[in-house]
Amino acid sequence: MTTSVLFDAQGPRAKQRNILYTVVFVAAIAALGWWVYTSLDEKHQLDWVKWEPFFTSVQPWETYLWPGLQNTLKAAFFALLIALPLGALFGIGRLSDHRWVRMPSGVVVEFFRAIPVLILMITANAAYSEFTDIASDVRPMYAVVTGLVLYNASVLAEIVRAGILSLPRGQTDAAKAIGMRKGQTMRYVLLPQSVTAMLPAIVSQIVVIVKDTALGGAVLTFPELLASVRPMSANYGANTIACFTVIAVIFIAVNFTITTFAGWLEGRLRRGKKSTGAVVGGGPDGGVETIDTPKLVAEDGHKV
Repeated sequence: MTTSVLFDAQGPRAKQRNILYTVVFVAAIAALGWWVYTSLDEKHQLDWVKWEPFFTSVQPWETYLWPGLQNTLKAAFFALLIALPLGALFGIGRLSDHRWVRMPSGVVVEFFRAIPVLILMITANAAYSEFTDIASDVRPMYAVVTGLVLYNASVLAEIVRAGILSLPRGQTDAAKAIGMRKGQTMRYVLLPQSVTAMLPAIVSQIVVIVKDTALGGAVLTFPELLASVRPMSANYGANTIACFTVIAVIFIAVNFTITTFAGWLEGRLRRGKKSTGAVVGGGPDGGVETIDTPKLVAEDGHKV
């Protein structure tokens, strides 16, 4: 009998039981799918007239879907562009040896991470309306980006901190042994190596950012992708379910593209053997010495 390090091999009864569970589960899913189909069909939601505009005309795409998708991607892009460096800054700040840096960074991160992103968007919109001269037609965009930045920067800060702390202690010790300062250790040794560990969590947060732009459309009249449902359903025969389905497919396609690209990038980073090209002083000739910092310490903990 073959065994696994995770569990014992299944016996005949366990295999039969698992087959039975699989059959019951598939049957339940099929019954649920049939119930959904018949319910929609009875309500005439599957009639071709409700779906035809999305397949036979470019008007809903040019008038509603494409502009909404552009606003969604624009808000997500600017939010990520600002939140990522802020998150890295506060994440590194929480690891600082100086209490006057570590404590404020922790307070900021915990404060904004505890507040729902929708409240941050509404507060930002009210603040921009009260204290700035930003035009009312672009104010929702600013409010959505601000809310996304404040919340996601705090989450990304924890991702950065966890990624750095996941590295072996020997990496820091080896960097100190060759005379690197704290800033050099962080910049040339810890951050480059922690990128692959942080990448899956960062990608998950990017997907969250893309989806959370819909909150601005629901509350702040931000003309993003989901906000196009109401005018489309009003102009194309109240086909609300068809509109929601098409928009859901677009969101799935966008997020699937992001995760696929990130998976490819992560695999490339893991396979690649790249040097950070760290330059430190104290070479044999009194000049500089270039080292391959990601390989300072082998996996067994011995210096290389």
